[in-house]
Amino acid sequence: MTAVPLLRTPLTRLVGVRHPVVQTGMGWVAGPRLVSATAAAGALGVLASATMTLDQLRAAVRKVKSRTDAPFGVNLRADAVDARDRVRLLAAEGVRVASFALAPSRDLVAELKDAGVLVIPSVGARRHAEKVAAWGADAVLVQGGEGGGHTGDVATTVLLPQVVDAVDIPVIAAGGFHDGRGLVAALAYGAAGVAMGTRFLLTSDSPVPDAVKARYLAATAKDVTLTAQVDGLPHRMLRTDLVTALERAGPLRTLHHALRHAAAFRRLSGRTWPDLLREGRALRRAKHLTWPRTLLAANTPMLLRTAMVDGDPDQGIMAAGQVTALINDLPTCETLITRIMEEAHETLTRLRDEHSRPQTGAETSPPGAETSRSGAESSPSGAASSPSGV
Repeated sequence: MTAVPLLRTPLTRLVGVRHPVVQTGMGWVAGPRLVSATAAAGALGVLASATMTLDQLRAAVRKVKSRTDAPFGVNLRADAVDARDRVRLLAAEGVRVASFALAPSRDLVAELKDAGVLVIPSVGARRHAEKVAAWGADAVLVQGGEGGGHTGDVATTVLLPQVVDAVDIPVIAAGGFHDGRGLVAALAYGAAGVAMGTRFLLTSDSPVPDAVKARYLAATAKDVTLTAQVDGLPHRMLRTDLVTALERAGPLRTLHHALRHAAAFRRLSGRTWPDLLREGRALRRAKHLTWPRTLLAANTPMLLRTAMVDGDPDQGIMAAGQVTALINDLPTCETLITRIMEEAHETLTRLRDEHSRPQTGAETSPPGAETSRSGAESSPSGAASSPSGV
């Protein structure tokens, strides 16, 4: 069997994974099955814990550990009422990485680092990256507006170089990535790797029901929409009749849906109403939301569950990146990672060969010819090369 080409970057060296690829912590999707398959393939798998109780998280972590010795991570909600209990759980179980959708507090970062857990928050703006870097974050994941789920409005190609230039820690690029060409492009921008959600959702190792995967595979670029009417925050998802109905619903009907979904999630998660209220206040402060918008946030967990667990794409929502339009298969995680790394190696080789040919007349250096800040080293040839290959 041919060895999978390696690209050693600050991310692979920091975390100890073989490949500079991250599977994001998608709620109801990134459970032990997907995470262990990702980790075994040499990438960084991340468990989604926001929809789990503390005991469920402990069981999920131990299940991944029973299946692979490779490093993996857990995505946490910094505003969860039991956030510190979860941090202690990660430390006790020897989890390698803690990632965050909302920026963690300085104290939470310090507690994780003291326990030897790497801290990798997700951000959508340069100022947020600068803040968490100053607090001691080990790396940062930056998602451009192309990404699925809750996202911003600045494209990855604009946001990524802003963050790379602003911080001195490894930057992981997210939003619009699905193949080896995208990985090379991210490295050329100065990233240390890429993170992907939709691409990993659409693998055979993903637990998402086949009927829902079929909806994704049939989607075109026009079928992916961005709306704030479902849960009060900009949320990129597949356009369905339900999404359209939620956008058109009046205030009273919207409030009814939100309260009903909050009650269902409370029963499922074991939280109390005061717990949900405290988390709502934290979300309101972090995202500068009005109370009506904050109440809408209760819709997301249960609507996602209806699609991702129950398999009903007509009554649930399906978070989706714009890259959905480019995906047409369901490989295993191992096949996917191998393909990405082989294509990245082929792309680097092609660029190097094209730009090393003798030039006629005055030679001009192509844009990006200087060494990338990502510090990537191409292997197995052993010769160091910049991500642009020139």
